[in-house]
Amino acid sequence: MSASPSTSDIGYVLYGTQGSGSAIVEIGLRWCGQAYRTVHASSWEDASAQDALRALNPLMQIPTLRTPEGDVLTESGAILMHLGLRFPDAGLLGDSTPRRDQILRGLVYIAANCYSCISVIDYPERYSTRTDKDDREAIVAGTKARLHKHWEIFADMFPGQPWLSGGTPGALDAMAVIVSKWSGARKHLEANRPEFFALLQRIEATPQVPAVCAKHWPPKSG
Repeated sequence: MSASPSTSDIGYVLYGTQGSGSAIVEIGLRWCGQAYRTVHASSWEDASAQDALRALNPLMQIPTLRTPEGDVLTESGAILMHLGLRFPDAGLLGDSTPRRDQILRGLVYIAANCYSCISVIDYPERYSTRTDKDDREAIVAGTKARLHKHWEIFADMFPGQPWLSGGTPGALDAMAVIVSKWSGARKHLEANRPEFFALLQRIEATPQVPAVCAKHWPPKSG
């Protein structure tokens, strides 16, 4: 794996906030050895750079990444694909065409089936015309159950040999290790897919990942 990015020659600009999917992109950038700077921005933090984020991404979703050329990239999976194609020596997309194809499959699977559930769980009011508290709680409960089922299916399809991305950790590992942190997925996997849970713990211990996780989920004091 590459060393941490230097503080000089900042090329990439990453818009995000603590505990969000921007952690996925930070892992990818660090694994590719790319310099970057972060801009604190999110749709739910009024004190953040909301206007700047909105100008780049009308949905105000994070992570949003500006490339050194000034192009705008959104969607965690697409950003990881960009990094993997632009910096092939980093190995984010594996070491063979068949492996790359499975990594792309996994990235889209997590984005479409797991990541998408998080928005419903966090903002159930956006997905129903009903305003009753019990109705919204039912939406959250049903979506969380479906999220956990999606992770079970993923664990069965992608056991990790030895890593999700093949011989070395890569894009799929970065995506899975962060998205699985949300909405009780880790606890569910520990009980229902313990081998996959152990794999996620191994990924979390690989170079650069502990530093990113500590930044986004600081250890609680006391």
